[in-house]
Parts: sequence; structure tokens; C-alpha cells
Amino acid sequence: MSVAGTYKTTVKSPMGDQTGTLKVVPDGDSFTGSMVGSLGSMDITDGKVEGNTIKWQMNMVVPMPMTLDCEATIDGDTLTGSVNAGAFGAMPLSGTREA
Repeated sequence: MSVAGTYKTTVKSPMGDQTGTLKVVPDGDSFTGSMVGSLGSMDITDGKVEGNTIKWQMNMVVPMPMTLDCEATIDGDTLTGSVNAGAFGAMPLSGTREA
């Protein structure tokens, strides 16, 4: 099954649960897309597809500028992984494919 799709996601952050919509557009062993949530929109950079695992970075601006390192595994329509926010550590990421 392809990793392509739009996922409703939740990140368990120190500021509480952050919900958003993750769009994954694969192109071979790479992908592009975005994450849109309550803190705004972030474009995916350096997206890599390794089987059913995706890895990417996002540049967060609000509430403070930082690069987020993300990884998730997709099993059917379920996404699980983590978002690493530097000094704030890794935060659990979960989601369900919408389309």
C-alpha cells in the first residue's frame, strides 16, 4: 500500500495535544507535502520513503523557530511515529488516513 494520502494527526506535545492534517505526496523514494494545524502550516523538507516508513523535517516558526525531525510508519490507514523537537525531546505522533 502506498504511503500517499492525507492524515488527521495528533502530536502529544508539552503544550498539549496538537492536531493537524499531514499531506504526503510520494515521488519514488522521496515525498513532499505539508502539515497544517493550530500553529499554522509547515512545508515538508527532505522527505524520504523507506518501505512503509516516512522521514522528514519541518521548520516550525510558532511558538519558536526550530527544525522538527519526524518519522512515522504507516500500517494500512494508521500512522504512528514521533516528532523530535531538539531540546524538547521526542513527542509521540499518531494519525489516521482520511483520503
